[in-house]
Amino acid sequence: MTDDEAMAVALEEAASAAAAGDVPVGAVVLGAEGQLLSRGRNERELLGDPTAHAEVLAVRRAASALGSWRLAGTTVVVTLEPCPMCAGALVAARVARVVFGAPDPKAGACGSLYNLCADPRLNHEVSVTAGLQARACGEVLTTFFASRRLR
Repeated sequence: MTDDEAMAVALEEAASAAAAGDVPVGAVVLGAEGQLLSRGRNERELLGDPTAHAEVLAVRRAASALGSWRLAGTTVVVTLEPCPMCAGALVAARVARVVFGAPDPKAGACGSLYNLCADPRLNHEVSVTAGLQARACGEVLTTFFASRRLR
């Protein structure tokens, strides 16, 4: 699966999150050979769990699928730049690469506000590719928040 194909799946997950009343963020984890290991979407409202971000849920599911918390060689593709918690989870899981769509100037931790994935003081660094389908990813968020303001 290519990054673009993975982002299409992540955007489907984001749409599902929005339909459930949660912030529309979707994520997928690809194995070293590009195979889809897991997917996730924001489920904070559904689960009442502040840690139920798309990336965290997708990483948990990938670890379960692989039978190991070490996700070496994997790629996480996500519609929104990971926050500090999610970027920390990617580092802790030893993810090789993260690809994100829309930047998050208020909470982004992969280059916008912080850069946890490339901090040499940590025990692992995650390669970052920013801006994949940024317009489409940003529009999903803009539309969601505009509809919430109209209520």
